[in-house]
Amino acid sequence: MCGITGFIDQHRRLNDPDSLLHAMNNALEYRGPDGQGIWIDKQTLVGLAHRRLSIIDLSSDGRQPMVSSSQRYVISYNGEVYNFKILRTELEKLGHVFRGSSDTEIILEAIETWGLESALSRFIGMFAFALWDTHQHKLHLVRDRLGIKPLYYGEINGVFVFASELKAIRAFSGFEQPINRDSIALLLRHGYIPAPYSIYQGVNKLQPGHILSLSIDNDKKLAYEKNIYWSAFAVAERGVNNQFIGKPEEAVEQLDQLLQESVKLRMLADVPIGAFLSGGIDSSITTALMQTHSSKPIKTFSIGFHEDSYNEAEYAKAISQHLGTDHTELYVSSDEAMAVIPKLHALYDEPFSDPSQIPTYLVSELTRKHVTVSLSGDGGDELFYGYSRYFFAQRIWNKIGWIPPKLRVALGHIISTNLLCNFTKVRLISEVLSVTNQDDFYHRVVSAWKKPADIVIGANEPLTALTGCSRKVQLKELSQRMMFFDLISYLPDDILVKVDRASMGVSLEARVPLIDHRIVEFAWRLPQSLKYRNRQGKWILRQVLYRYVPEELVERPKKGFGVPIDSWLRGPMRDWAEELLDEKRLYNEGYFYPKPIRKKWLEHLAGKHDWSHYLWRVLMFQAWLEQNSY
Repeated sequence: MCGITGFIDQHRRLNDPDSLLHAMNNALEYRGPDGQGIWIDKQTLVGLAHRRLSIIDLSSDGRQPMVSSSQRYVISYNGEVYNFKILRTELEKLGHVFRGSSDTEIILEAIETWGLESALSRFIGMFAFALWDTHQHKLHLVRDRLGIKPLYYGEINGVFVFASELKAIRAFSGFEQPINRDSIALLLRHGYIPAPYSIYQGVNKLQPGHILSLSIDNDKKLAYEKNIYWSAFAVAERGVNNQFIGKPEEAVEQLDQLLQESVKLRMLADVPIGAFLSGGIDSSITTALMQTHSSKPIKTFSIGFHEDSYNEAEYAKAISQHLGTDHTELYVSSDEAMAVIPKLHALYDEPFSDPSQIPTYLVSELTRKHVTVSLSGDGGDELFYGYSRYFFAQRIWNKIGWIPPKLRVALGHIISTNLLCNFTKVRLISEVLSVTNQDDFYHRVVSAWKKPADIVIGANEPLTALTGCSRKVQLKELSQRMMFFDLISYLPDDILVKVDRASMGVSLEARVPLIDHRIVEFAWRLPQSLKYRNRQGKWILRQVLYRYVPEELVERPKKGFGVPIDSWLRGPMRDWAEELLDEKRLYNEGYFYPKPIRKKWLEHLAGKHDWSHYLWRVLMFQAWLEQNSY
């Protein structure tokens, strides 16, 4: 696990490219504290840099940027290809000789042997890398299938730059990119800025499963070409058109085998390894399978809160005791949790407002004191019908979907203009009735501010994968469509961002076995009846878990991994929030119309409504802006 950065200075605008590359690389030091390296092609002025967190092959043979044995390719790579030993055996049979034992060397020789896209189809893992082809003068930027590892890119002052995080791009000489107001609107709606957008104009995120190739022509101009090597659209459509037809117990057995192989692969490391354990379905199954493949107790970690409604540490401890893990838990006070907030702008680089970022950082910080790698249970909800909004939305749609769209919208408008709309439930009904189709319904369900462009001055909310810029996948049930949209947006742009930044912020590698691409493909072949039964999701995951953990230890209402932001804003965080939401300040900064924000803030303080999800998005932008203005 590492950090990567680099540039293409085809017009030779940089006076001291070596020093600049070092400065960009040093901005990512915490992603790779164990070493660094740079490589520059003096002829084309292509520069690659790398910060190393040593996980596999701790020797100098694993140092990057790394040049292939033929000298054709140079790579700067972040991530892990877990099946590299299998690929190494294949390549050795073809006559390849390796100098070290790193997966980086295997990646280079696999690309050399099979070509880039063919090699990618063989990789099982998480990765983002830059590959320079010295023969064709092409730079390939590649991101893994699910978007586990980040990669940003853009042109700054006529120079193409890329990096694992925005802070390395901000370190580029003369960086003064304006804030993207359209992205602020996306933040207010979703709580994150979905790919391909970033908080800055002219800087984008590479989307999951994509290759961005840049070539330098004879006139020193860059030609861009973007290709998809793995498509979630294609996976979902193939899955629903090729449904699993075996018995339920056969599906359970297949999933068990897939999960075991995925977990076992992700336990490969030359450093200490552990697991996040919350006591929920996903982390429990990950931990249980790790313990079956370990001859000694694995190390597990959990964070506890003194507020009962947010605390799951007692459940994690019960699971640990049953499995016999070496468990460490830390109970934190609200003051300790809130002390993380000033660190968030540096961790996330752009505004990000999932409040569970706070406990995720705390458990990462705890874990890093004991191990260098930790497995996480993220991804099970999006694949196996885990969120309550799937049930809620499907039930509501079944009741209103038959109403003609025009009539439904009219009814919603009538209710919204009625005085009764002051009541929360009535307001929600009016919002739901106002949707025109299933996709619009999903958009409303996952949105906080429903018309964010009316809150952000000068913003026009852009299209995203959720609003029509991609072709529509052919899924009939609303709950299926919701899981699909979560897979292509909420999972990579929220959940995986949260885990990557929180863990890498303390130099910890987090691995996510539940979203091995083979499990994702299998999950989409499963009929809904194997995911949702008796008004309960994750049916098939539960059946696998019951093989290792008694049912009574895991069957309880889902709490989620959050913190009481709503009460904190009315109490210990009130002065901090009031300063950031000051009407005069909002007006002078010029990003928000103050009136609707102040209205929600005052209603929240008075206890009339819980507007914490709305306000936290504004607050995270305000806190970020305070530290990142120039």
